[in-house]
Amino acid sequence: MNAHVLVADDDAATLALVADVLERLGCIVTRAEDGDELLQAIATCGPFDLLVTDISMPWMTGLQVTYSARAAGLTTPVIVMTALPIDAARIDALGHTILLRKPFGSKQLEAAALHLLRVNHAA
Repeated sequence: MNAHVLVADDDAATLALVADVLERLGCIVTRAEDGDELLQAIATCGPFDLLVTDISMPWMTGLQVTYSARAAGLTTPVIVMTALPIDAARIDALGHTILLRKPFGSKQLEAAALHLLRVNHAA
């Protein structure tokens, strides 16, 4: 597949699990452990074909980074992961975004990633 994917989560186990699932799909994965690393990776390691981010992270949330990226014109598809009770409409309003509620299975993650990568490459 060779898609370049940025994964961000402050929980090391979740970060490793998500990265491993995507690497098994053939993706090239860059990892970020907090909002600062996420923002820096977007600025210096991109472009990315897909962004997978947790909402609740130190310094800046994944949602804040996504809003900022959209405001700057970045249209990269995003998978937003959370265990928080967030309104899905807030996520849908970002465009090219899928909400995955924790806990989710590897099959759900694979399906969401493949869907967004297909849509992105078809555009």
